Amino acid sequence: MQRNQSRIIWIWVIASVFIMSCGALSSFVDTSAPTPQVIVVTPTPEVVGDVEVDLNDTLPTATIDATAVPTEAERPASKLIEIQSRGVLRCGVNADLPGFGFYDAVRERWSGFDVDFCRVIAAAVLNNADAVEFVAVTTADGPKERFNAVRSGMVDVLIRNTTWTASRDGSGLMFGPTTFHDGQTFMVRKELGIQTLDDLSGKRICAGEGTTSLLNLRDDFAARGIQFTLVETKGEEELYNSYRDGLCDAVSSDSSQLAVERIKLPTLDDHVVLGDRISREPLGPVVAEGDDQWYDIVSWAVYATMYAEELRIDNSNVDQYLIDSTDPRVRRLLGVEGSIGQQFGLPVDFGYKIIKQVGNYADIYNRNLGPETPFAIDRGPNKAWNLGGGGVLASPPFR
Repeated sequence: MQRNQSRIIWIWVIASVFIMSCGALSSFVDTSAPTPQVIVVTPTPEVVGDVEVDLNDTLPTATIDATAVPTEAERPASKLIEIQSRGVLRCGVNADLPGFGFYDAVRERWSGFDVDFCRVIAAAVLNNADAVEFVAVTTADGPKERFNAVRSGMVDVLIRNTTWTASRDGSGLMFGPTTFHDGQTFMVRKELGIQTLDDLSGKRICAGEGTTSLLNLRDDFAARGIQFTLVETKGEEELYNSYRDGLCDAVSSDSSQLAVERIKLPTLDDHVVLGDRISREPLGPVVAEGDDQWYDIVSWAVYATMYAEELRIDNSNVDQYLIDSTDPRVRRLLGVEGSIGQQFGLPVDFGYKIIKQVGNYADIYNRNLGPETPFAIDRGPNKAWNLGGGGVLASPPFR
């Protein structure tokens, strides 16, 4: 019996040693499941809005060379410091749309609603509304294509009747406050008797390549079941030349742009801008992503013009408000009290400088688009929210 017990003990010891040795051997043999091979498929560049986006740009970098990371001294200065060092604001605008952005080659003078908002920013940043280098940018492909110009740094800000959309906002751009609430419609020849959108069924319609107008047209008419022939053009010059030359029965774009282009036609009474709208188009300034301070400066410079109108401060009475007003809202806007400008890197009286040198929103609108101009575009939703008339224009409070 004792011998049998000894035998059992020895068998147990030998089995334990064998099991332990198997465990040791397992360290030399990888018995785990193989790691899956990661295959990165390069997608075809995808067009988002008017911007071609390579989806690989969103993939994380596998390794980072520490020597390639710029030092603090090597990093570029902020956009504000860059502009102040340069002494001039570079602003991307339209050169061929009277009322919004136009270059008069005879007088060598820029004018327009968007042009004046470039001056607003220059007044805030440089204390000189005239310290602007206007850069004519286009919707056609090339280095001066409006969004390329922003991303490349050719311009510091783009203010060129440009619609704020999700795809654009997600493509390296940031949109400031909406300066003009617009909507898309059609200009047609009066002789065709077109009065409603349904009357455009079977017609030839011109729209610009790479624009929101083209996308809106396709989407809206598909939803309505309206069939038409699309005449796709490159750039605004070709767009309106095609309509003028009879290559299409209607041209589609923002209502404000069509109102201006109609005036440029030799026989404007032969053409009608329809009242129907197929979209809402919020237009405003655009800057490149990556500099939040610059985005804030552009935004609050624009807001200053709107807030001034809300408070009934304009170019003609701003000096009196500066001296006499006890309203804390007015005093903060004009820099008499508080230090709002300093948190953006601006003087405390940047609001005063804007209103004094350029004006409030109504001053800018009326000077370029109002009833005493050839365009006489009704302000509609572009009225101050608190002054009646169904306006939606509003600024966050200066406090």
